[in-house]
Amino acid sequence: MQAKRRPAERGPFRPEHLRSGAPYELSNGHPVYCAPTGGRGSGPNHLGSSVVGWDPAVKEAGVDTGYALGPGTLRAPDVAVGNVPDQPGWVKGVPELAIEYADVGQDEEELTRKVDDLLAAGTKLVWVVRLNGPRRVEVHEPRRKVRVVLPGQLLSAPGILKNAFPVEALYDRSEAEKATLTNLLQRRGYEDLDAVLAAGREEGREEGREEGREEGREEGILEGKRDALRRVLDRRGLRLTKSAAAKIASCRSERELDGWLDRALVASSTAEVFRRAAR
Repeated sequence: MQAKRRPAERGPFRPEHLRSGAPYELSNGHPVYCAPTGGRGSGPNHLGSSVVGWDPAVKEAGVDTGYALGPGTLRAPDVAVGNVPDQPGWVKGVPELAIEYADVGQDEEELTRKVDDLLAAGTKLVWVVRLNGPRRVEVHEPRRKVRVVLPGQLLSAPGILKNAFPVEALYDRSEAEKATLTNLLQRRGYEDLDAVLAAGREEGREEGREEGREEGREEGILEGKRDALRRVLDRRGLRLTKSAAAKIASCRSERELDGWLDRALVASSTAEVFRRAAR
């Protein structure tokens, strides 16, 4: 249903006349009723806010944020990027990027006014996502002809978003998840999922190298103690039997090797060194 044409003169209402949560916006002082969103529209709203909100270049984003664009104008884009302060009340100024979802029953005249209000106040980009009929995104910019971006093509917002993404990411959960995941990884210093996997593999290799170095140090200490024990036995003329040699070679306990070495200094026979150690 199309709304009745609004008078050209300014209406009596101002942003401060509306409370947060009221189902109205204002255009030139006239109230604009904002109906509840159907299921097909509310889901994509959530997806779109996730995709653009987590872009690495974005510091602030919001859903249904109310902007006081002038004395008689209050507009709340479905999704807003930029200028979403953590403060109560209507936001002064404009978002850099605004996204509107249009579905069955869309009041086209009112949508046009809303886009015009945002662009006239300073918004750099307005994307209108068409959910009814062929899916597409209409890109509105100040003093430029409207252009249409179709599924399979990329949307970009230079100077606002770092990453371009497929049109489908604004309404398809699978594509939205991919775009959001890339954004989240980049916010943590990884370019993409492949970079995370590569970092994990390198970390595993480094852990392996460190474990190898540690094992090498431990083995070096053990071998040094084994060699010292053999030298003491040799210098004291104590015969190194095959059984004793095997025990020394297989021993992996520094404490036990130290005990054998201490006893080798005073023992009268090789058997005495190891016999006592067994007690």
